[in-house]
Amino acid sequence: MSGRSRSRRRRSRPRSSGSPQRTQRRQRSSGPAFWGDPTALPEAQREVRMTTDPGAVPRSLGPPPLPGHETAAEHYFAAVYDRAVTTAGALAAAGGMIDPDTLADELGQ
Repeated sequence: MSGRSRSRRRRSRPRSSGSPQRTQRRQRSSGPAFWGDPTALPEAQREVRMTTDPGAVPRSLGPPPLPGHETAAEHYFAAVYDRAVTTAGALAAAGGMIDPDTLADELGQ
């Protein structure tokens, strides 16, 4: 024998309090009551322009706090920002919010 007991303890289930308040399920709220009146929203902005410097705001915060790796991190972060702007432009073009030719001109392609 390995010295281990073959019997295992069973985990007990949590006991219910029995009170009707805890056993009742929450009713889901309807969408309009939760989100409010959609007619009260302002008109959606239809003009979308692409930025020429996607990393401007993060760069304004200073170098990344990665001692010894600031230069490499800035390079990779810049690549991520550029990719995000390109993807956002493609989505805007697919959604009809920007003309694909205008997008190509703004991105310099």
